[in-house]
Amino acid sequence: MSNSCNRDCASCGENCAQRDPNSFLAKTKDTNHIKKVIGIASGKGGVGKSMVTSLLAIALRNKGYNVAILDADITGPSIPKTFGIKEKAMGDGIGILPAVSKKGIKLMSLNLLVENENDPVAWRGPIIGNIIQQFWSDVYWNDVDYMLVDLPPGTADAVLTVYQSIPLSGVVVVSTPQELVGMIVEKSIKMAEMVNIPVVGLVENMSYVVCPHCNEKISVFGESRLEEIADAYGIPYLAQLPIDPNLAKEVDNGTLEERNVTELDNIVTAVEECEARVY
Repeated sequence: MSNSCNRDCASCGENCAQRDPNSFLAKTKDTNHIKKVIGIASGKGGVGKSMVTSLLAIALRNKGYNVAILDADITGPSIPKTFGIKEKAMGDGIGILPAVSKKGIKLMSLNLLVENENDPVAWRGPIIGNIIQQFWSDVYWNDVDYMLVDLPPGTADAVLTVYQSIPLSGVVVVSTPQELVGMIVEKSIKMAEMVNIPVVGLVENMSYVVCPHCNEKISVFGESRLEEIADAYGIPYLAQLPIDPNLAKEVDNGTLEERNVTELDNIVTAVEECEARVY
């Protein structure tokens, strides 16, 4: 350990003897038995990270797993709307009960706690970090096979909070085809590597649109670079997801859960095969 060490391992690239990957993990309730926690990350907003989180949760639930979503995107929570949940989360003074979707997916999001979901969240980093930790430690999740954490975009404070305090088994990185986003996705990969969290694979969203007349695939945002980036880092390239106007309608109507999700089979398999992290 260096004399200048500030004990913030997430901001340090040194592999010193004092570096314990579990040292900052927050404790969850004794009644919670969570087998695997998977983060869904993106280097920037607007790439469909929450959509991928929701679709993956539905695909896992359709296979019979107990699934939960922890919405750590505190300033842009969208998970409850996707599942058509409008009622507020309840508590007993000691902990919080998550909302439950029609098919049994457990959800916790800031929009389940605030009076008006349209009000902005004008909070500083430490408060946001505390809320994220409370979603992990104070919620009665009970038995969960797969918890998906919808991470905030970028590589700043809130993401560090999740990486340090929640025992992620791995991270799925979501991006879109633009070259700028390809550069940004490398930041997300390097950040996960910096804190020794495996990258399960890459997912490219809005990769193409299918012509309704001739079924030709049209690359609206240009040709993909994600496979090239995946090869450079030795990371699986899991899926290319199309632009689908029906998805937007289903999210607006809160009916996404009724969709028969088949396009994420490779992601489901990769998540099933990653090792659970002991906490």
